[in-house]
Amino acid sequence: MQKTVRCVVVALSFWMLNQSGAAHAAPPSFGSGGGGASQPTGTLNWVTPAIEGVNLHYQTFDSAVVGSKVSYHLYLPDAYNKNPNQRFPVLYWLHGSAGGLKGLPLLSAYFDEAIRAGKIPPMIIVFPNGLMGSMWCDAKDGSVPMETVVMKELLPLIDANFRTITSRQGRIVEGFSMGGYGAARLGIKYPDVFSAISILAGGPLQPEFSVEIGPRDKAALRGKLMQSVYGGDQAYFRAQSPWLLAEQNAAAVRGRVRIRQAIGGIDGTLPFNKAFDERLTALNIPHSFTVVPGVDHDTMGLLGGLGEANWEFYRSVFGQ
Repeated sequence: MQKTVRCVVVALSFWMLNQSGAAHAAPPSFGSGGGGASQPTGTLNWVTPAIEGVNLHYQTFDSAVVGSKVSYHLYLPDAYNKNPNQRFPVLYWLHGSAGGLKGLPLLSAYFDEAIRAGKIPPMIIVFPNGLMGSMWCDAKDGSVPMETVVMKELLPLIDANFRTITSRQGRIVEGFSMGGYGAARLGIKYPDVFSAISILAGGPLQPEFSVEIGPRDKAALRGKLMQSVYGGDQAYFRAQSPWLLAEQNAAAVRGRVRIRQAIGGIDGTLPFNKAFDERLTALNIPHSFTVVPGVDHDTMGLLGGLGEANWEFYRSVFGQ
């Protein structure tokens, strides 16, 4: 796959905004727990409130790594219940640093409409609970083993409890902002698990993490993340970063994992996204890089601005 640079016009006529508040029947139990009240572990909300959305289901499981329950949401297409013998590919969707709960109704409606319209094949979409600011990696001090929870506990649980396609060909990892960073690092680190990676406005994608570099109003947050996740250790940040992982796993990823990267044209993370695009090119790792004019750091604006190319990505991985 050759690298392509596409600039597309933003179209923000999101019908799903009118659907996200619709009432839905209580989700069935799938054998992985229940409950709806927030149960923080210390200051970590490993169990979030349940969020309603189109075909959106709330679940918890007992995490041996965390020592408590951990929640997640998932979308099941109508075909899941209609075709009890069918297995489905899985999209793992990683949220940004704000926690991602507010976006769940929009995303579930967005993908549901596309499936109903035949734009993409029916798929299961898993929305893990990545806390606020976990960076989707294991904290240096062991306090937040986020990568371990997702890769060693949640992913096997999904395959064991739902009718998934359990090979790598049946999995995409995608995310926005912090989730784009997480998708990049997990997808590149585990090419035997995921066949495709979608990096949406990902960050931090730079080789060094600096409190000084970036929007001034986010400097305090960057400082807190550097300490809480990376222990203030630049070497640990580099070891976790997609920048270094891409170099280490280039041979395993090259020509085997489909990678797309997309970013808004007025997004503050654009320079670092461009740098990461150039990094992948220098490593001869095929990928696509799309800049959407006029879009800021906005999940739905970026997805909508990608237009038909967005749906083509999922079809290229999972078929039609």
